[in-house]
Amino acid sequence: MINSIKTEMKKVIVGQDKMIDALLIGLLTNGHILLEGVPGLAKTLTIKTLAKILNLDFSRIQFTPDLLPTDIIGTEIYDIKSGDFRIKKGAIFTNLLLADEINRAPAKVQSALLEAMAEKQVTIAEEHFKLDNPFLVMATQNPVEQEGTYNLPEAQLDRFMLKVVIGYNTKDEEFEVIKRSANEEFEEVRQISTKEDIFELQNQVKNVHIDDELTKYIVELVNATRVKHQYIDFGCSPRSGISLYKASKAVAFMEGRDYVTPIDILSILKDVFRHRIVLSYEAEADDVSVDRIIEEIVATIPAP
Repeated sequence: MINSIKTEMKKVIVGQDKMIDALLIGLLTNGHILLEGVPGLAKTLTIKTLAKILNLDFSRIQFTPDLLPTDIIGTEIYDIKSGDFRIKKGAIFTNLLLADEINRAPAKVQSALLEAMAEKQVTIAEEHFKLDNPFLVMATQNPVEQEGTYNLPEAQLDRFMLKVVIGYNTKDEEFEVIKRSANEEFEEVRQISTKEDIFELQNQVKNVHIDDELTKYIVELVNATRVKHQYIDFGCSPRSGISLYKASKAVAFMEGRDYVTPIDILSILKDVFRHRIVLSYEAEADDVSVDRIIEEIVATIPAP
């Protein structure tokens, strides 16, 4: 079914395999995805197309400095006709939520997502509401414009399973994008699965085997980020090991295997770690990237 989903996606999306894979990993593991990339890379179109293929509800929120928490989760309003207060639910009551340019909204709005992302529920006027399942947040950040943006707190960054950095299409892909867009030659995608199919895929991912030696390898990688290092102020949280464990299972499943290999772990490692390692001032001064630090850590720990 994974291959069928990707085939349908390719009818509309040219290239961007990394972004598509990240979304599928998030769906298969109930994880949230943070995408960093310049505007115009089909982020909205990708998640909207996926929702159509999987017959899931989709909402998009454009984060701006004047956005309020109630714009996301909803609020209690007075109904003049009935004379009673009722709950008006916000855009977060969906299956796939695109939080576009999440770093443009202030801390109160960003934190409104925390309960939903962690607990799969929201609180409105002291009432608790469960969110539908599956529930996936795909948030985007624009690395180009920094004016009028607010850095996400480390606690909120840690809620995202993956931070994926996406780049431009290749020249051949961009040629195809221009032709399709100019001539409106996009094919119509088909719905090929239901929520029940997704739940079944999630159960299959849980049953993917991962050897204890590989689990210990994950623990070693996580702990290596916490060792005193001139370029690291804070290492990875306990959630990083859990995320790496789940994501590596999803990678193996998407490759058609029922067991995890060290290559599966290493293929997704940077996406799991890069937003959870806090670099020191020395790292910024020496222009050392977090990806380089991760590569150095991998080189010091032999894989099983």
